[in-house]
Amino acid sequence: MNEIVIIVTISLVIFSSPFIAKMTKLPTSVIEITMGTLCGALGLLAHVPLFELVAEFGFLYLMFLAGLEVDIKEILRTDRTILKKGLLYIASLYVLSFVIVKNLGFADIYIAIFPLISVGLIAALKKEHGKKIEWLNLAMVIGSLGEVISIAILTILSAGLEFGFGEAFYKNLLILVLFLALTGAVFKILQVLFWWYPELKTTLMPKIDNEEQDIRLSMALFFLFISLMLYLHLEVAFGAFIAGVIIASFFEHKRSLPHKLSSFGFGFLVPIFFIYIGSSFKLSALFMEGLIAAALMITAVMLFIRIAGAFIFTGILSFKERLLFALSHSMPLTLLIAISTIAYHTKFIDENAYMAFILASILEVLVAMIAIRLLVRLTATKNKSLL
Repeated sequence: MNEIVIIVTISLVIFSSPFIAKMTKLPTSVIEITMGTLCGALGLLAHVPLFELVAEFGFLYLMFLAGLEVDIKEILRTDRTILKKGLLYIASLYVLSFVIVKNLGFADIYIAIFPLISVGLIAALKKEHGKKIEWLNLAMVIGSLGEVISIAILTILSAGLEFGFGEAFYKNLLILVLFLALTGAVFKILQVLFWWYPELKTTLMPKIDNEEQDIRLSMALFFLFISLMLYLHLEVAFGAFIAGVIIASFFEHKRSLPHKLSSFGFGFLVPIFFIYIGSSFKLSALFMEGLIAAALMITAVMLFIRIAGAFIFTGILSFKERLLFALSHSMPLTLLIAISTIAYHTKFIDENAYMAFILASILEVLVAMIAIRLLVRLTATKNKSLL
């Protein structure tokens, strides 16, 4: 009976979330987390093994979809000046994070958490505001670079939290470096191979495809890299992400593929992950001493370092565009939840801090999304008045 209640509850939440999101004008992921919390509080969602397994798979698929947003070839084609400024911006986030953590007495793990960047919700912004907006396109390119760095740090940190920062950690770090070097070499080989033999792309993913070969190859790469990460004892999410990057970088001729893969993910697997995360957050935690203050502090710090770092783009973006750019990078919902979950399970943060991160991840999305909409509308109103 318990499993039946869970299945029915998840089905109803998945179905109703988009309607509630449209009415409230909030991201669907926020609604799914909130409804997961409410259903969990009502006793409709218990953490049975099957629910946990599907939620974990949903998270890995989300990382795979995040990889699909990253086209390495497009990043490499970016103007060198902008790319240097982007790297300087990402470095500034870690420097500011280090200074704040050391001065405000946060645990050292926060140095890696505060600068996290994820492009998942930036893609949602592009759908909402269009693809010809300068600050948004720049946010996607630099965000993609930042996400690669964030996931690499997530992988390194998860190894350190799991094995301790001793000999086993450095061994895992060496394995990660070798894996990245090998991946880079394979990327170059594929680049040359597909340049000499472009017909290979259409052989692997035919333009007229009655057997859904594009999805089959995508899923094969997805599971292959997950298996490889498990074998190497590296963060599994990193493998899922790399699989997505390879698909995005080499099979751009299948323009419908990202839509097909994301439709399945955001329509089924990913919502289950968000519902699970929501059900992990206890409403009673809101009454924990200092929890709301901690969540607000985390939100404020993550917003501040991005707004301060965005000043590096002075001369490229206007003040308002820099603010919008910074806000678009202030919603690392999935990575923030992922790294805080790992830190909690390995006892590096307590339950209070874990709940504060879950709450902060939701607050950041609410603050950033509302602020972006207000700034965009303000700009549109001013433009109309000038006309």
